[in-house]
Amino acid sequence: MRTPIRIGEASDHDLVTFYIKGNESAIEELLRRHKTKVYTSIYLLVKDQYLAEDIFQDAFIKVINTLRSGRYNEEGKFLPWVMRIAHNLVIDYFRKEKRSPTVTSADGETDVLNFIQIHEESAEERMLREQTHADLRMMIHRLPDEQKEVLIMRHYADLSFKEIAELTDVSINTALGRMRYALSNLRKMMNVKELSNSRTNL
Repeated sequence: MRTPIRIGEASDHDLVTFYIKGNESAIEELLRRHKTKVYTSIYLLVKDQYLAEDIFQDAFIKVINTLRSGRYNEEGKFLPWVMRIAHNLVIDYFRKEKRSPTVTSADGETDVLNFIQIHEESAEERMLREQTHADLRMMIHRLPDEQKEVLIMRHYADLSFKEIAELTDVSINTALGRMRYALSNLRKMMNVKELSNSRTNL
């Protein structure tokens, strides 16, 4: 006899199946498991706690309604699907407000370094790790919005470039290009700062 899967140990796929079959605890576990990541990704774009909470709630209401209606088609992982819903709601909000989303806060209240996890073993990783938080935040703030967005999605949300391309409605090559430009621009800004510092120390 097969041992029943415990909610806390179940995969996202199993939890979705449990919920569709009527287990309300399954959606609570999915919410607990992914709330921080989804909410933070929204907050990084809207930079407003109450607005981020509203959009987060709307996203999970849409998730629940889609699951209950039987329209959920698991072509990929559960989390990227939820992130895509949340991202689209953010885009809808900015379209209605006729404003463009940004990722970092000019006044420094949002420290993007709290949310970025750098994985590459490369010069870029060393650059990002060794640079001070304040300087890096300033540099990231200077990047074009689409480059900041890809940087956040790749290193915080840990999305693949295929998933980023789908979320931002561009080709994979475009998403890759934006990341390359972002890292290149950060490297150039760092080199300029190092040159400035070296001259100051002369």
